[in-house]
Amino acid sequence: MYKDAIAAGGVAVVTGGASGVGFAAAERFAQAGLGVVLADLPGEALDQAAETLRSQAKAGAPVLAVPTDVSDAVAVQALADAAFDAGEVAVLMNNAGIARPSGSWEDPDAWRAMIGVNLFGVLNGVQAFLPRMIAAARPAVVVNTGSKQGITTPPGNPGYNVSKAGVKVLTEMLAHDLRQAGAPITAHLFVPGFTYTGMIARHIPEKPASAWTSGQTVDHLLTRMAAGDFYILCPDNDVTPERDRRRVAWALGDILENRPALSRWHPDYADAFADFEKS
Repeated sequence: MYKDAIAAGGVAVVTGGASGVGFAAAERFAQAGLGVVLADLPGEALDQAAETLRSQAKAGAPVLAVPTDVSDAVAVQALADAAFDAGEVAVLMNNAGIARPSGSWEDPDAWRAMIGVNLFGVLNGVQAFLPRMIAAARPAVVVNTGSKQGITTPPGNPGYNVSKAGVKVLTEMLAHDLRQAGAPITAHLFVPGFTYTGMIARHIPEKPASAWTSGQTVDHLLTRMAAGDFYILCPDNDVTPERDRRRVAWALGDILENRPALSRWHPDYADAFADFEKS
């Protein structure tokens, strides 16, 4: 549906669009001829991102910067109003996300913040935009940004993992419900690999050899979305698609074989996992 949505024209809405993957995606949408509505927290980064896009946008295509806290449903409704005032929505990319340290029985404020932005930010976007997108009966796509941590759930940050696992399930249900409704809209779960973003650059000045750039990650998203993929797991310079598949298969095997939870990191299964990943 992505090619049809681009051909129909309109605007792309990108949350978390002031930097990183969100901004790279907004650039690609502008280059494809769409207007762009950037949503992010207020500040210089959002204003500068919009100004940069205006220099790249097709003549007459709107570029708006709408300061938005995606965890606030009222604010996201206002974002939707601004977007539909600018044109029909061809792309909705619910991309905004945060990470905070968390533990299973610790850091309740971090849990609430991550679930508020990472999960409810996506849900707020879906509920604010989809009724009007469905009513428009025009080709469109919804992209929700998940994480491999929401699929294989590695230890270290349970609050983040839970928030992104919720995005996975929400997007799966959305894709099914859109199909059942007969809407000309497809949903896609976008799962970046190791991507060198501004957030990482603040801690690591030089791009690690294993990381992709934001542009590489977005180009992979657009290629696979154009091919009709729902699950878009992005590789990087260290993790190949086959390695991703093996890791996902092992995680599912914990349920099918009733192994201990997160057996990939269980000392009794270390050798078995290593052999499985290489097989």
